[in-house]
Amino acid sequence: MQEPYDSHRAEAADGAARVLVVDDDPTVAEVVTGYLHRAGYVVDRADDGPTALTRAAAHRPDLVVLDLMLPGMDGLEVCRRMRDRGPVPVIMLTARGDEDDRILGLEVGADDYVTKPFSPRELVLRVESVLRRSRPAAPGPRLAAAGLRVDVEGRRATKEGVELALTLREFDLLAFFMRHPGRAFAREDLMREVWGWDFGDLSTVTVHVRRLRGKVEDDPARPRLIQTVWGVGYRFEPTGAVD
Repeated sequence: MQEPYDSHRAEAADGAARVLVVDDDPTVAEVVTGYLHRAGYVVDRADDGPTALTRAAAHRPDLVVLDLMLPGMDGLEVCRRMRDRGPVPVIMLTARGDEDDRILGLEVGADDYVTKPFSPRELVLRVESVLRRSRPAAPGPRLAAAGLRVDVEGRRATKEGVELALTLREFDLLAFFMRHPGRAFAREDLMREVWGWDFGDLSTVTVHVRRLRGKVEDDPARPRLIQTVWGVGYRFEPTGAVD
């Protein structure tokens, strides 16, 4: 049964990050909500896509925990529609072993995913990690190379003066590459440095590199800026020179 929306509770925790939990399984939603509350977050709940979009429009969340399999409107469509309204970090909940679904979730812009069954404590740690990376960084020099400009503090990136619509992880990945031009990184290195994970599904990195190439390369099929280093990983080459 859908938990009644408590606006007084939501407004009482002024300053706390707001998390929207979207899952049609009341047991999962209740457990996740309880753990997030105890971690100090303001939590809204929805058990279907339309309700989630309504709640997000009424009180924009700082992060969404979104089940992929929802009745009527699946999590992919909910993610797309939320992103159409503006950037918001999303953690997808997916069934274990459904790699294609996880890839689809990352393709539509999910910043992270957790497979069911999962540890609620792990989910809280993932929420903390994503929110920490979504906050403005300490002031620092702006990055510029090959027509790209990245304002780390303002979390804005442009290509030839046109702003790029980057997700949280895409932005972090681009900024990391631009901080280390000419250096090759393994996918494990990128997962540790950009995602903050010591282990995980390396296809997450692959998908994000592909998405980022689609936004910064003139010809994503023949990338010149984010190059594949065979047997190693990827390298940002600001000159666009191909070996």
